[in-house]
Amino acid sequence: MKRFKIISIACFVLLFVWSLKFAPVSNSQSPVKPERKTIPASSDAPSTERVVPTEALAAFDNVTNGFSDQATFQADRGVFEEREGIEDGIGPVYNAQSCAECHQSPITGAGSQITELRAGHFDGATFTEHPGGSLINDRSTNADIQEYIMGGNEVRTFRATTSVLGDGYVEAIDDNTLIAIANAQPGQSGGQIAGQYIMVPMLETGGMRVGRFGWKDQHASLVSFAADAYLNEMGITSPYMPDENTSNGMPVMEYDYVADPEDDGDDLAFFARFMRSTKAPPRDAALAATPNAQAGAAFFNQVGCSICHVTSITTAPVGSALNGGTFIVNKWLGSKIIHPFGDFLLHDVGTGDGIVQNGGFSTRTKLRTAPLWGLRTRPRLMHDGLSTTVSDAIMRHAGEATTVISNYQALEPTQRNQVLIFLRSL
Repeated sequence: MKRFKIISIACFVLLFVWSLKFAPVSNSQSPVKPERKTIPASSDAPSTERVVPTEALAAFDNVTNGFSDQATFQADRGVFEEREGIEDGIGPVYNAQSCAECHQSPITGAGSQITELRAGHFDGATFTEHPGGSLINDRSTNADIQEYIMGGNEVRTFRATTSVLGDGYVEAIDDNTLIAIANAQPGQSGGQIAGQYIMVPMLETGGMRVGRFGWKDQHASLVSFAADAYLNEMGITSPYMPDENTSNGMPVMEYDYVADPEDDGDDLAFFARFMRSTKAPPRDAALAATPNAQAGAAFFNQVGCSICHVTSITTAPVGSALNGGTFIVNKWLGSKIIHPFGDFLLHDVGTGDGIVQNGGFSTRTKLRTAPLWGLRTRPRLMHDGLSTTVSDAIMRHAGEATTVISNYQALEPTQRNQVLIFLRSL
């Protein structure tokens, strides 16, 4: 996104004054171009007092969680929503023209029905990526370079768009917290469940951290996550991913009319700040308060669903230096209790797509536990979006989840229905 059209000073003043009220914002609001500024140091300073964890903010309201002020949040959201064109560097192979094209239901930053296509070859011992990489882009700027699945690549899968709402809190989870969850799972499940964490590189520092973003836990920082999506979904190069993708392994330079990197890094900063400023997906409070939903929550825990779909996680303390010191946890994200109903670990529950990315061959049949917060907004479920009811999604679980599914099936029909009511409250 190269630069916004000029907006009058008067419009900016009106927007800023109005935004101080923290009123919900329409998705059609046209924001001003943000500045690449940092949060004041006073917000990031380590606290000398013992901080009691508090609940993270959760709402579908287009209002900042406090990480950035409302005017900056609106402007960053505008960059997230802005459509790219060929003159901006889109493609030459790509999937979407804006971040919000995929992340938009019910508000900007959430998920959608959109899936991406991946492919490769497995010979029984080794996985080989499809020529040009496992991602097969659906669009191109020229018909001559349209990607397609080539012969000999029998591993094929769809990947559903994930929500980025609340991901600032997820980024602020200490590595040791996720490792502790993984270490506890075998004991909680009689050795049946063992979440895998993988160490992945952070593009902005070169250091390693526990992965948590993407269906294969490919990334640990939101800057890295944004750089990956900017290139692989939109075809926009950046300082962290400066080389264009190919088309089925063939170079596309003659179709690329903008010098690389096409983004100087500003947009990545805006994307990351926007995601860090989003609130977590909220529950349906009225439904959650019903006796049926409360009973369903108890059965959800009783049968073992919560071993992987972890109910609550607390973020790192205020002042923690994460991502190689490039991300200091401030008071808006630190010591916050979130309810993702997920563990951000890789598991083999019988639905693995066969694709290998950052984690090596051991992750071929594993996928990240889908966080269930915001589940009620998704009519298509599981990593491929091919389950159209919650019951269908539950019954696709196998592998590590075999005993849990047996426990679920052993419930009385009324009790299983209460679990479904509980899940519809998420």
